[in-house]
Amino acid sequence: MKKRLAVAFTGPSNSGKTTLILKVARKLIHELGKKVAIIKHDPSDKARFDVEGKDSYKFSDTGSEVIVTSPTRTTYFSKQNKDLDEMIRLFDDFDILLVEGLKNLPLPRISIFRGSLESEYFPYMDALAIDDSINIDEYEIPKGVDILDINECEDVISWIFKNAKEV
Repeated sequence: MKKRLAVAFTGPSNSGKTTLILKVARKLIHELGKKVAIIKHDPSDKARFDVEGKDSYKFSDTGSEVIVTSPTRTTYFSKQNKDLDEMIRLFDDFDILLVEGLKNLPLPRISIFRGSLESEYFPYMDALAIDDSINIDEYEIPKGVDILDINECEDVISWIFKNAKEV
């Protein structure tokens, strides 16, 4: 089996997590030829993927595990929480897994901040991606945490290749 890597991104709302993940994923796919899988945590259960009244909604509403396939996509609906290993099995073929959120997963983690840092994220981070809106000298950053520039996608990708967990 080929080597597959996984890394997680965390940070407060509107810190730039999704934007950074999109930049990293696009570069990995389009410039480096990698297959990328993404897991996004929706802690407040606000994401809407299906429309009430449609067949897929009715199937999912029974509590069944549902896969909807079409010529352009396959969507998986589950009414059960999955652990990381179960989600990885669903993806099967990928080179790099990018996870947004889920700070308790045992994955190397890049924390993303703009404007200010929040110390409650410190125990979960292995790297810190920031821009010049943060004066790093004003904070007591834990030892061993790498500092990355949120605007330097190549640096973030290099960090991922060096530090991601094999899954």
